[in-house]
Order: sequence, then structure tokens, then C-alpha cells
Amino acid sequence: MIPILHKEITGFFSSLIAHITIGVFLITTSLFLWIFPDSSILDYGYASLDSLFNIAPYTFMFLVPAITMRSIAEERREGTFELLATRPISDWEIILGKYFACLLIVLFALIPTLIYYFTVYQLGLTKGNVDTGAVIGSYIGLFLLGGVFTAIGIFASSIGKNQIVAFMIAVFLCFFAFSGFDSISQLLSLKNIAAYLTMLSINEHYQSVSRGVLDTRDLLYFLSFITLFLAITKTIIGSRKW
Repeated sequence: MIPILHKEITGFFSSLIAHITIGVFLITTSLFLWIFPDSSILDYGYASLDSLFNIAPYTFMFLVPAITMRSIAEERREGTFELLATRPISDWEIILGKYFACLLIVLFALIPTLIYYFTVYQLGLTKGNVDTGAVIGSYIGLFLLGGVFTAIGIFASSIGKNQIVAFMIAVFLCFFAFSGFDSISQLLSLKNIAAYLTMLSINEHYQSVSRGVLDTRDLLYFLSFITLFLAITKTIIGSRKW
């Protein structure tokens, strides 16, 4: 698994798409956090990173699929996946190696955003007047969200050989998983089961973790979601015919 993880990370950062993808993510979050009037901290008037954690899930919907789209689809297109699969490694080692490699790249994209925290920490009217506990909880929630989106992206990449198709499928599934259940629960005819549909929404659990309270139910939800999509990916890969 480790050689696959190393290969994926090295391959990603040796390509131009890595720098473009992470650069666009950081520029987008910076614009929403400091420039755009509806979400700018400077206009908001409070030492808070709420606008970052409100917009980050939607930027993740494009960042993570851009990272994962090539993980399996490109190897299938080039015919190298068959060579990889014939080596003495299990399907799970292949999947987990690629999954953790993509998840580490997501983490690398998040690390530079810590400068926003230190900036807000210094800019407060009372220096350090930031809810650090809530910020830590929000980062944990965002990382868990990245883990779910990465599992979805790996699944989308395993479906076929086209990276663009994998990207589009992953974006749709990430969007639906994050806010689709909330939207469906608001339908008048489904009000009786609205609470249950809301519980299935990633957004509900993400907001819960972002409050700074780590509930085991939220952690189990994220881990279950990740396991589900990785298991489906294993089924797809395991059903290949040589």
C-alpha cells in the first residue's frame, strides 16, 4: 500500500494540474474570506472564520473530484491498472493506497488555510479573541468531509476510463450527499420523514462537528459513509474480467 501511496502523491505533484487545483482552491477561499462583501471578514466585523467553513464544502466539491478523477480512470485508460492488479497486492491495498494518497493531498491543500486563523487571531480588536475550539472542530469536520468526498471520488474514478466523466459524476454525488437530502426533506409530501432524511445529510453532521463537539455518532456516520463507497469501489474492481 505504501508504494502506491508514494507513487500517487509523487505523480500528482509532478503534474501541472496539482498546482492549478490547489491554487484555485486557495484563491477562491481567499476571495470569499477577504474580498467579496457578503462573506468578507473585514465587512462582517467579527473575528470569525465562519465564512471559510461555510464556503469550503462547496469548493471541496470541485477540489476533491479534481484530485481523485485520475486515480483509477487514468490507469485504466493507459492500461497500467491491469499491470498493477496482477502484482502480489490485494484490491484493498490498491484502493486504500490511492485513497490515503488523495486524502493526504486534500490535507496539503488545507494546511495553507491556517494562515487565515493566525491572521484573524492577530487582527481582532482584542488580540486572540477567536473561538479556537470552534475553529479546531470546523477543521476536523472539513477533514472528515474531505474523507467522504475522496471516497466518492475514488468510486467515480473506478467506474470507467474517462477522467472528465469521473470528475462530473463525483461532483454530482458530492453535491447530492452534502445537500441533496436536506432539499428532499423540505418537500411537503415528505415532511413525515424529514427528520430521518436530514440525518442522512452530510451537511447535518458537518455542522454538528463544526460546533466544536465531537459526537461519536457523527464520527461513525463519516466513517460509515467512507467505508460504504470504498466497499462499492472494491466490488467494481473485484468484478473486472481479464
